Amino acid sequence: MILCVFALAIGSLTVHRIRSDFNREVLETAEQLPGQMVITFPPLQIKTPLKEFTDDNAVLKIFTQDGDLIAQAPRGAPSFGPAPSLLTPRPEPVTIDGYRVATRRVAVVNAAEEPEGYLTVQYARPIAATEATCKRVELLLVLGVLAGSVFALFAGMAVARRAMAPIAALTSAAAEIARTRDPSGHVPQTQAEDEVAELARTLESMLRQLDAARSETEATLARQRQFVADASHELRTPLTSVLANLELLAESLHGDEAEAARSALRSSHRMRRLVADLLLLARSDAGRVAAHEPCELANVVVDAAGELGPVSAEHEISLDIHPAKVLGSRDELHRVAVNLIENALRHTPAGCAIHISTSTRSDGSVELAVEDDGPGVPAELAPTLFERFVRGAGDRGGSFGLGLAIVKAVAISHGGAVTLEPSRIGHPPGSPGARFVVRLPGLRVDADSPGASAPVVELAQRGA
Repeated sequence: MILCVFALAIGSLTVHRIRSDFNREVLETAEQLPGQMVITFPPLQIKTPLKEFTDDNAVLKIFTQDGDLIAQAPRGAPSFGPAPSLLTPRPEPVTIDGYRVATRRVAVVNAAEEPEGYLTVQYARPIAATEATCKRVELLLVLGVLAGSVFALFAGMAVARRAMAPIAALTSAAAEIARTRDPSGHVPQTQAEDEVAELARTLESMLRQLDAARSETEATLARQRQFVADASHELRTPLTSVLANLELLAESLHGDEAEAARSALRSSHRMRRLVADLLLLARSDAGRVAAHEPCELANVVVDAAGELGPVSAEHEISLDIHPAKVLGSRDELHRVAVNLIENALRHTPAGCAIHISTSTRSDGSVELAVEDDGPGVPAELAPTLFERFVRGAGDRGGSFGLGLAIVKAVAISHGGAVTLEPSRIGHPPGSPGARFVVRLPGLRVDADSPGASAPVVELAQRGA
């Protein structure tokens, strides 16, 4: 656009100047004619040769006052009149049939050089050459604009590519740091002292500060995890003693005193459960994995369901148990099963159905599913359901909000995962409900091994 505006301005000025110079030359020659031409009478004679004024394809015509042509040069020149209006001298030339025509009067003198009258002289020059020059100027300007635009395009692209190369390097480095989430990375530095170099130094300083803050935060979190683990571990021994003493008090006391002791005993049991949960999470955060050994997940689920039998009388619990061998910690898997069943009992009203199943999938993994036909999980709670200390609005059991967080931590420590899915036992299908599924890597068991059928036999005995 700048080149076009520039070309338009220069072109307009140049063309205007060419035409102005042409008009000025025509006008100056026409002004000189009366002083240079000598015409006498009588007889009427033009003593100055007309060819002296007809250079550059110019045309010269001489008329009487009545409009009669008496001389012209060259012969066969085009006619510009002889209407009386055209034979009247004008200050500026006029354009007639492709010629720029200027009209002036020339005095006629006698032998004594006294004026005897005047004749009208027309001086004309063709404008074709001038217009052709203007066209060439315009064409050259157009071609110059196009060539300049192409040159500016490639030059601009080269300059922009060179100027943007440091920005591209910074962007690539920042994207890599964002992908790895590692603020210890470095951004490329440029040698030039410009805004890009200042930006690179600022980003590098920011990364160093973020890395230091991250290291400090990680150290603080590590100390906090260690403190929670140590405190939870140290609290277990005095809590065991407190529980034993409270049990003795509850048995030896009577009336209100016994009820107070039993209430304290229940609170102590809850405290021991909280300490155990915190200890498990602290060990998981610290990367302390309990010893894993082959165990049958189906037996673990049956034990957990039997443990919660006394508090599940108001619900319809059904089991669909199939052998599911895993390599893991039996205590932690037992905690997973108990937490999932307690979660279903706590968040569903009386009379709701709870279905518990274990199975081995076609890909070799095992699956533990606990589902219900209760009110389901609120949509706003689902994204944070497995975070710590998250409690639903309908929690009627006084939980600490750690149950599902423990399920997730144990599943991850065993190389698996836990997900929330739509319930399959709703009435009708698609009604609210929740289905928690824990998937773990399965442990292959040879059919000919001595303990291959033990889980099925044990389950059959339990069912009986």
